[in-house]
Parts: sequence; C-alpha cells; structure tokens
Amino acid sequence: MSAADAASVDARVDAPVNAPVDAPVDAPVDAPVDAPVDAPAEFAIPLARRLVAEALGTALLIAVVIGSGLRAERLAAGNVALALLVNSLASGAGLAALLLAFGGMSGGHLNPAVTLSAWLRGMLPAREALRYVAVQLVGAVAGVIAVHLMFAEPPLAWSDQARTGAPLWWSEFLATFGLIGVAMGTVRARPALLPFAVAGYIAAGYWFTASTSFANPALTMACALTATFTGIRAIDVPGFVLAQCAGALAATLVFHWLLRPAPRGSATRTGAGCAAASAAANAAASATDRAEISPVRGPVRRPVSGALDGRIGSPASSAAPTSAD
Repeated sequence: MSAADAASVDARVDAPVNAPVDAPVDAPVDAPVDAPVDAPAEFAIPLARRLVAEALGTALLIAVVIGSGLRAERLAAGNVALALLVNSLASGAGLAALLLAFGGMSGGHLNPAVTLSAWLRGMLPAREALRYVAVQLVGAVAGVIAVHLMFAEPPLAWSDQARTGAPLWWSEFLATFGLIGVAMGTVRARPALLPFAVAGYIAAGYWFTASTSFANPALTMACALTATFTGIRAIDVPGFVLAQCAGALAATLVFHWLLRPAPRGSATRTGAGCAAASAAANAAASATDRAEISPVRGPVRRPVSGALDGRIGSPASSAAPTSAD
C-alpha cells in the first residue's frame, strides 16, 4: 500500500461517526412535507376518465336500486315488507361492490351530496365538482333507461308515488347527515372498511328512516322517472334534494370539527395515563429549554376507495384555517 493510500484510509477511519451523509442530522423532525405527497391520488387520473367513471358508477348504482326494487315488487306478491327487505339487501351489496370498483378511479362519489361534501372540504375544485354532479345526473337517467329496458318497461315513466311532508324531509336530512358522517368517520378510523360501512348504513337506512333513505339527489331524480316500487313524484323531488344537501352540509361541518386531532401535547388523557403523561411532560420541560411543539400546518388529504375521496388529517392552525372552519 502506498503512502497516499494509507493516508486516505486513515482519513476515512478518523472521520466523525456522526458526520452528515445526505441530509443534515439536525434537520427538524416536523419539517413540512411537500404538498404533492398528500394530494389525492385520483387527481393523477385525467378528469375525462374520472367523469366517465362517475357516470358509469352512478348508472350502475341506479340500476341496482331500481332494478332490485322492481324485481322484488313483482316477486313479493304484495308483501311490501318482503319487497323492502330484498331491495335494501340488494342495494347495500351493490353499493359496496361499486364503491370498491370505482373508488380508486374517481373517488367513488356516485352521489351529488358526497361531491358537495368533498368540495366543502377542499377536495375538489368548484369546476370539477360541478362536472361530477352533471355526469352523475346523466348517469342516473341512463341507469333508469337500462333497467326499464331489461324489464320491458317504457324507457322513462313519471312516478305518481307521493313522498312529501316535514317528516320525510327531516328523514332525508338525517339519512344524508348519517351517510356523510359514517363515511368521514370510517375514513379516519378504518379506511379499508369504508365501502362496507357506507353500504351497511344505506341498507339500514331503508328501515330506520321514514323515507327509506334516498340520501342521494341523483337517485332521487332517477326515481321520479320510474313508475315502480322505488318511485317518487317529480313535484316531491325538490324537497328531498334540499333536505339531502342540508344534511350533507351539516354533517361535513360537524364531523370536520369532531375529527380534527388535538394539537400535539394537548391531547386529553384520563386515569393513570394522565398522571404518567404529566410527569413525563414536566421532566422533559425541565431537562431542556427546547421542549416546544412546532405549529400544525393544515389539513392532510389522502385518497381512500369509497364514498369520499379523501380525509382531513392534521388540524389547521389558527394561522391557516381550512375552508370548513
């Protein structure tokens, strides 16, 4: 080994063990993450494909709901309870399948009320949200026509089934409020189960609500175009839709507030954990003057397959309120 090589080896051996490699060791742990990392994944899919997915998914959802209702009505021999049971089970199963299939394509809204909630939380630009709603309505009409053609019914037929009055409007408000709330809460706690949670809630809504839980303006409009078991008079549609939009708005605001994590260091604890956490915090504060928590930097949005296309993560700081505050 030459003298130069030996010197080089000695220099490497004597180099500080903690010398920086690629990034400064003292870089703050809470350094901000680049925004694109948290952008919803479906935004990487071209808008045209997302719109087609929403239209197709909504059409299939309408076909499941109206088609199963029509079939159940024909086979139940006048037993309304049996027909409703079959309709609710088929609708829940079909909704779960569609959310699993289309959630990764467009967010799997299939419902203008869900799109409204996503827009309120900043998950969709206003222009894209309007386009989502437009294709959902087009898909809803296509779904009605497809079902009627399968069962040898006229392509479109006005329903004469009355569904109006304050109790039914309140029912639709609660049904939609619960739908958005279940979706937002499940996304936070168990995102992989979102399609099943939403589908289960809708199936239950057939029974615990007076209106059989439409909870979807596109479905409500579609049911005005079918003179079958699931129909609703066209004159009753505006009341339902207004109640559904109000429920979606209220749920978005309430659950946005409920699901915002407390800032670091201020989480509420109970029992022995409270005393242990307090002692640890006091020890840390006395040991260093740098025991300071960096401010939180606003919401984190991540994609999830299901009725909602993202979730609110970190809470917004007072200096950077979110759109739903």
